[in-house]
Amino acid sequence: MVNEKIVVMGASTGGLKALRTILPALPADLPASIFITVHIGAWPSILPEILQKTCALPVKHAVDGEVIEASSVYVAPSDQHMLLADRKIRLSRGPKENFVRPAIDPLFRSAAVEYGSAVIGVVLTGELDDGAAGLRAIYACGGVTLVQSPDTCDAASMPNAAIRATQVDRIVSLNEMGDAITSAVLQLRSPRSLSMSERRNAEIEAAISLTGRSLPAELDKIGTPSKLTCPDCGGVVWQIGDAKPLRYRCHTGHAFSAMSLDHAQAEGVEDALWAAMRRLNERLLLAQEEVNSAPSAMPAMQAKIADIEGARQALQRLLTPKTTAFDEGPSTASGR
Repeated sequence: MVNEKIVVMGASTGGLKALRTILPALPADLPASIFITVHIGAWPSILPEILQKTCALPVKHAVDGEVIEASSVYVAPSDQHMLLADRKIRLSRGPKENFVRPAIDPLFRSAAVEYGSAVIGVVLTGELDDGAAGLRAIYACGGVTLVQSPDTCDAASMPNAAIRATQVDRIVSLNEMGDAITSAVLQLRSPRSLSMSERRNAEIEAAISLTGRSLPAELDKIGTPSKLTCPDCGGVVWQIGDAKPLRYRCHTGHAFSAMSLDHAQAEGVEDALWAAMRRLNERLLLAQEEVNSAPSAMPAMQAKIADIEGARQALQRLLTPKTTAFDEGPSTASGR
């Protein structure tokens, strides 16, 4: 791996299409190792087999402890963060970041710490802003930053967030990204000044992702306690610095940006409203059964039934922007 480059790529919505466009454009003798994280969650993945059909480089799922080989493509397996440490691949079921695992930020951050200026970071199509903080760490450690042009994305949120978060060396259309990566790998670059404070922070967060341990004393070094709580575990949350994207991490290790936190909180609010609707429906059924069993109780129950109906109508108004079939229950959870 001496003098070899490291390419790290992150994608979400529309990622398969993007990767099937980029990888075939890479030469078989590319002097780089390529690492790809896609938001697949815990679902079984055959992504390497799909990508191998049109890629001249060998493509496979990463294996924990594996020694990195040049001119190879490694894909993060289901439900595990893929990181780089001690010149090896490390897999971790550490805390979720931006509510996903595998997440892009842990890969980018660990590559930046381990390989510095030899890293080329690539943010592709996707929702929300996973990858933005990791790309910032790559730039802070001297690496090259590439972002897919938002107008060529199926989902432009991740590229737009990355562009806002850090200095981007090139914004590249999907059809030109393969050539841009090859050029970045082969190009000799002059070193630039590094941000040692951001590198230190990246080291601490990379260790949290790898070990799954997050101590308050370590978080105090990179952030300040906030008034928020973690929606995953209810733990105390630290705001990590003040750079874009605005980010948080709890003392059990969960990490999220303000954008992904707001998204999760909005989903939590909707879930709570549907739970309240269910309870109101059941109260109404109970009240009606009481009347059916004792019709003489109807006058006394009228005010109670009216209150329940009023509450149901109020919830309906809150839920209507999400769906019009408020009595049919919440829709299935949407993916990223």
